[in-house]
Amino acid sequence: MGAVEEAAAVTPVALDEVKAYLRLEAGDEDALLVGLIHSATGLCERFVGRALIAREAEEVVPASSAWRRLTVTPVVSVGAVEAIGQDGAGEALAVEHYAIDIDANGDGWVRVTTPDDFARVRVTYVAGMGSDWNAVPEALRQGIVRLTTHLFTHRDGAEDTGPPAAVAALWRPWRRMRLS
Repeated sequence: MGAVEEAAAVTPVALDEVKAYLRLEAGDEDALLVGLIHSATGLCERFVGRALIAREAEEVVPASSAWRRLTVTPVVSVGAVEAIGQDGAGEALAVEHYAIDIDANGDGWVRVTTPDDFARVRVTYVAGMGSDWNAVPEALRQGIVRLTTHLFTHRDGAEDTGPPAAVAALWRPWRRMRLS
């Protein structure tokens, strides 16, 4: 996602949920499963083009009077806009020097109304479908569970023909594509 920094520490699927789907009781594979849940969650987010659980993101964009779309969606709020000087230091930009917008699709937009002697701005914002896993649609969660179990059971074996088609079928209605 380029200049976007985000932490996906919270996942929309619990370890116990995946273990129940796999019918596993022992805990000796828990670390592997947690890693696979994070991978499947990341793949889901990239497929649907949205952050599932709200988290802070930070992005650096050119200081321009043209509107710039923020990368992570859906944007819930914009917290700060800082001018980045030639030395790389950030300084809070006065409200009258920029404009922000969040459209009906959840896209966040920013533009600098009076660019001075700085070339870039850092935007800190919160984006995601909801505050916790309860806000994530069940179809997306079920796709993450199924992909996690697929990755666990096949582990790059020779018979692996790729993720189950059901995963894409569950995620496709939520997919958001962008034209560049």
